[in-house]
Amino acid sequence: MNTIKYLKFEDSNPEDLISILNEESLRKHLVEHPHFDSSNINEWISGKIEINAAKGCRVRVISIEGKIAGWCGIQEDDEGFEIAIVISQKFWGYGIRIFKAIMSWAKELGHKEVLFHLLETRRNYKSLVRMARKVSHRQLLGRNFSTYYLLVP
Repeated sequence: MNTIKYLKFEDSNPEDLISILNEESLRKHLVEHPHFDSSNINEWISGKIEINAAKGCRVRVISIEGKIAGWCGIQEDDEGFEIAIVISQKFWGYGIRIFKAIMSWAKELGHKEVLFHLLETRRNYKSLVRMARKVSHRQLLGRNFSTYYLLVP
């Protein structure tokens, strides 16, 4: 079984994240933002380090078999806490394992519910609908999202 490690942002190389965060196949599923480069990646990482320090939050860089695959975590949002999984297309098959790890973090951090916002470009996931207390559709940052309100087991 492939090894997944969750690294602190401060223990990772910013350059390793740039190419992943700029992948067009990934960007079409995220809110619009400028492409990353060596000048703006450090500011973004500093923001993630600050989020990680906040109560109820945990954000990490994902390493799979020693290769940086993306990032994930639990961060505050306007309705509570949201989970995020942002991984390179070549690692999309690992999403369920990463999701399960984040849900275990949510339990460890004492959350009763977390939100999972998926952009309109993503299909409707029946498994998420079954897990969700409710599903809503709304606009965030000018884009349409499905928001799954997930109860933490």
